[in-house]
Amino acid sequence: MGRQGWITGAGWWRLTALLGVGAVAVALLVALLSTPPGGASTEGTTRDGDAVHGTPVHRPGADKPYVGWGFTHTQFSADVGSATATDRVRKRLAKDGGLPQNQAIMGWGADNPEPVKGHYDFEALDRRIDFIRASGGIPVITLCCAPDWMKGGRPGVDNTDWSQSALETAPLPEHYKDFAALSATVAKRYPDVRHFIVWNEFKGFWNDAEGRWDYEGYTKLYNLVYTALKKVNPKNMVGGPYLVMDSVDPQKDANASTALRGPWGAMDQRVLDAFAYWNRHKAGADFVVVDGSSYTTKDDELLPDEFAATDKFTAVGRWVRQQTPGLPLWWAEYYVEPADRNDDRKRWSEPHRVAVQAAGLIAIAKGGATSGFYWNPQKRKGDCPGCLWTPTESSDGGRELPLYGLLSRFHREFPPGTAYRTVSVAPDDVPNVRVLASDRTVLVVNTLDRPISAEVDGRRFDMKAYEVKWLRR
Repeated sequence: MGRQGWITGAGWWRLTALLGVGAVAVALLVALLSTPPGGASTEGTTRDGDAVHGTPVHRPGADKPYVGWGFTHTQFSADVGSATATDRVRKRLAKDGGLPQNQAIMGWGADNPEPVKGHYDFEALDRRIDFIRASGGIPVITLCCAPDWMKGGRPGVDNTDWSQSALETAPLPEHYKDFAALSATVAKRYPDVRHFIVWNEFKGFWNDAEGRWDYEGYTKLYNLVYTALKKVNPKNMVGGPYLVMDSVDPQKDANASTALRGPWGAMDQRVLDAFAYWNRHKAGADFVVVDGSSYTTKDDELLPDEFAATDKFTAVGRWVRQQTPGLPLWWAEYYVEPADRNDDRKRWSEPHRVAVQAAGLIAIAKGGATSGFYWNPQKRKGDCPGCLWTPTESSDGGRELPLYGLLSRFHREFPPGTAYRTVSVAPDDVPNVRVLASDRTVLVVNTLDRPISAEVDGRRFDMKAYEVKWLRR
């Protein structure tokens, strides 16, 4: 079975929202009409998809509704490649306590899990779960996306349409129960997975006629999946709605919210409306999930600059927690560097990138989040800007990159339950640094592209351009 080429994490949904699901449906229909006739092949599938795979591993803390700071596996990851390189990543992760790891059930490295109703192919997903177990991580599964036959496509192993337009089509309402049944099958297969996120970024849930999100359809699907997962095991934890918290320039967009805005822009009111509907009508939730970027949606503007723009994460986090008191907040994805037309983020130097990512994590934590997942843009080979480790195709690969050092240490120093403390910053240094502190650790980020001398927590020290410094208290 061929591996799909769908690797984007944030970008296509914007086009979907502009064109509407009608255009997506047309694209899917064209793909279906071009498919040669034939039977629905079940080659390589099994009927016992709910059979427990491998040896489940129950990690300490895995039964809590928060997991800390980790990453999402994308199309290429360390489960394939040179054995030497993949083992290098696995050992590095295990040494650093595993880090929580998120994986989708279809796409981003996972094949079609149910190409024909009742016939399952979990080979790729099994391999990812095996890697997460072996590397000591807490596994999180995102229940997206849906097999073709659930969204009007043809069943069959050879009929999967891996185009973005097809993949980002939601199940048809008459197949919501089928998707819930698939979700339950996944939960039975991996009983050590306790955390499930329902769907991804409202993909396919756009109400073309009314120019808004189809929050009624998503919430119906969510509730069916929630109920199915709780029936498998009441200890399973379920979260949503995984909305993209779009922000816009209030001077340019009529959909700008008047209630949630700041120097970073204003929230798109249509997103807030969708969140409110899900929140009122959800069957239940163990945690709440959002994602988004620090920059504005349409224009990729970093307002007023790339560091100050991260304040959006704090404002959005506090707003979400006000709407959902008592529920832990997760950021399933967070972006601080605008992408190019190929959805690549490679315009910044690595020190610049790491510094802004550190500022983003600080802002997310200050907004009250207890968990977050870095979208890891791994490549098969070559340079890998923003990746956590070098590509694992060659035996020399799998080596730690700067962002891995930031993420793993942030996970270690600021776990869920951390009591954050206020520390002193010299008045002249306040505009130049971003700071996060606990009783034992202070994280300091130089936001300038030049060396500075800063006084933080009663200590003065020098910092290189865009340096990220860790202090002991």
